[in-house]
Amino acid sequence: MKRILLVLAVVVSAQSFAQTTSSPAIAHAKELLVAMGTAKNAKQVIEMMVTSYKQNMPEVPAVFWDEFQKEISMDELIDLVAPIYAKYYTDDELVQLIAFYKSPLGQKLTDKLPAITQESFAAGQEWGKKIGEKVAGKLKEKGYLKD
Repeated sequence: MKRILLVLAVVVSAQSFAQTTSSPAIAHAKELLVAMGTAKNAKQVIEMMVTSYKQNMPEVPAVFWDEFQKEISMDELIDLVAPIYAKYYTDDELVQLIAFYKSPLGQKLTDKLPAITQESFAAGQEWGKKIGEKVAGKLKEKGYLKD
């Protein structure tokens, strides 16, 4: 009986996944990801990673990194992520999000978000450093931490 229930659960799950991944929501999720600049942002991240690799491995010829970057498919990323968006948003919500991201304000958000994220990360690091120093000071003050 347990085996039958397990098989039934697997079949239902597979059918549900197949319906989700073939629905119009997937197409809308892909359109949304493009409008959000997901591929562009991912490409920038990969370029930063490759720059770091180049600095850490100067013996590797630049042509290797150029060829490596050409092998990376942003469409593959979109195909992987679209079902996740379709899982959490209804088709109608995806259409509304597309409209927002295609609007002037949505485009401004997309354009400015990398700089905002970078500056926010730096601010967060500074904030975290201050908290760490405060904790260390209080630990010393209470005698839990020695100099």
